[in-house]
Formats: sequence, structure tokens, C-alpha cells
Amino acid sequence: EMCCFHNYSVCSCLLFFLPSKCPSCFYAFKGKPCYKNCFRLTRSTRTRVQQLLRKYKELHLGNRHFEDRSRHLKDLPLISTEFNSWINLTDWERLHAAFWDMQAYWNMLEWKRRQLEKEEKDQKVVQVARATLTKSIRHIQLDLRDLMSQVSSQVSTVFLLKSTHISSPFHSTETLEEVTPKLVLQNLSRTVWDNLVEGYIILRDLDLYLTKLARDFLILASKIQS
Repeated sequence: EMCCFHNYSVCSCLLFFLPSKCPSCFYAFKGKPCYKNCFRLTRSTRTRVQQLLRKYKELHLGNRHFEDRSRHLKDLPLISTEFNSWINLTDWERLHAAFWDMQAYWNMLEWKRRQLEKEEKDQKVVQVARATLTKSIRHIQLDLRDLMSQVSSQVSTVFLLKSTHISSPFHSTETLEEVTPKLVLQNLSRTVWDNLVEGYIILRDLDLYLTKLARDFLILASKIQS
């Protein structure tokens, strides 16, 4: 199971798969990391997720106010963590976890988006609302990719600043495998409802995760200012 603070190995091919879209973040390589733009992008992405979550609940679950906190997906990073452990994370650990947690959410969104697109193709008449939904998911994925690119830049900067204290992230050959979401339910039988609720769970947890991620960036930024 994925967890927010598992000791993942950083994969070099993932660290550099995209250049940052934010020019102001390039000055990080001159000596100090920057986190303000990461914070702003995290906050705007969370707004997108919240809007999409309301649309998803209304379209697929029939109630935009639907809530169910009892169901979870085992392949999503855990949201809750012990406060003292979280507050005492090193910059490297915080960024390391953020990168891989976002990759996990990107994978889950990719899985759900493809599933929805397949359902659209199987229908003779594609509903405009459903097509808009999949486009919104893709936009959020692009936001996550941009965030991951920015975080990879910060990881590289932290490595350069503290290379004598941490191992190099550029020698790992590990890759992430595609995940298949599994509902953690007492009832082992899957229903159409379970399948619909999976999308809700992914967006619900992503909303909560981005709140925590924004706090991570605020903590990182405060260390630079102090």
C-alpha cells in the first residue's frame, strides 16, 4: 500500500521527464529552492478538483452533496499522519514523498479517465456532460504533472545543497507499475455502484491531499525565509 511517508526510491527518469512550466522556478538552481509557485499551483489545482468532485457526484452518484468516508482505495496515499513525525520531516523527505504521492494520484486519475472514455465509446450517444468530465480530469492531470516537475526541480536543488548528507537520486532504475484500484470493503462482491464510488474516492482524497501538500509547501517556504 502506498503511504504519504513511505521510503520510496526516487527514479531519475521521473525526476526529469518534464521541464517546469514556471520560469521563476529556474532560479532554484542558483542556490535556494522556491516554493511559492508550487503553493499557488497546488491551491488552484485543489479548486479544480473540488469543482470536478461536485460535478462527478451530481452526474454519476445523483447527488452533489453525497458523502461517504467509510470507503477507501488501498492504492492511494494515506492522508492522515502523526503530527510530530510530519512536522519534523526533512526537506528531502517532504519533497520525496510529495513527488511519489502525486504520481500515485496521477496514475489513479489516468485509470479512471480511461475507464470513463471507454464507457463513452461504448455508448451510441456521448453525453456532453460526461465528455466534459473526462476533459476536466485531464486538466487536473496536467496540473499534477506541472507540480511534479516543479517538485523534481526542488528535489534536485536540495540534493545539490546537501549532497554530502543524502544519497544521490539519479542511480535508481525503479519504475512505477500501473495500478489497479481495489476498494477496501468488507463486501468482496463488486457492483456498478462500487465502480462509480471509486471515482468519488479518488477525487475526495485528492482534495484532502492537496490541502496537506499546500501546508508542506508553506513549511518549506518558511524555512527559506527564516
